[in-house]
Parts: sequence; structure tokens; C-alpha cells
Amino acid sequence: MPRVKRSTKRTDRRKKILKRASGYFLTKSKLYQAAQEAVERGLMFAYTGRKQKKRQYRALWIVRINAACHLNGMSYSTFINGLKLAGNLLDRKILADIAANDPTGFATLAGAAKSALASAKSARETVAT
Repeated sequence: MPRVKRSTKRTDRRKKILKRASGYFLTKSKLYQAAQEAVERGLMFAYTGRKQKKRQYRALWIVRINAACHLNGMSYSTFINGLKLAGNLLDRKILADIAANDPTGFATLAGAAKSALASAKSARETVAT
């Protein structure tokens, strides 16, 4: 078999890892093996961080909606239930934006949710009797 010298492929691979590790502390930015371990670890954290970001934003939206609901005399769960009964299909991101930037618009949504809950309650009472 012919002899293979790994010059360009090997250096390119190492340069790519060391470039990603630039800014790391001490040997993690200078020595290849330590840099490779640090970069792989960082990439794992980046992957999980992208998943956690979605969870954290949804939790933030729920907190904002809940605060606006309490200002309108409702809890978050009753508000969401009322919106579903009213046929409103706005997602939590949009609802949180409305809650933060348009209190009157959110108050109309809360009123629609309350009226849908009231009509559903009266419909249940008429069926029960």
C-alpha cells in the first residue's frame, strides 16, 4: 500500500478545532487534545441550550399572560379555557405580546373568554336540569 502523509487534512482538521476553541482558558485554546474535549463539551451544551431556550420562553410567556389575567380578574387556566371555548386560536407568544403592549386588547380577549365560560356554564346547567 502507498504511504499516506496526512499533512493538509490533519492540519485543517486541527485548525478547525483550535479556531473554535479560541477564547477558551489556558491549554483549552492552545493544545489540540484539550481543545477538542472542550469544543465537544461546548457543542453539547449548545445543543441542550437550544432546547432549553424554547422551554424558557414558553414559561416567560405564561408568566406574562398570568399577570395580565390577574389584572382582569381571572386566573391563567380559566383564561386559556375560555379562549378555547370562544374559538380563539392565538398562541401564547402572541398573547404575551398583547398582554405586554396592548392592555385594552387583552381586556377584550379576557372579556370574550369570560363570556364564553359563562355561556358554557349556562349550557351545562340547562342540560343537567
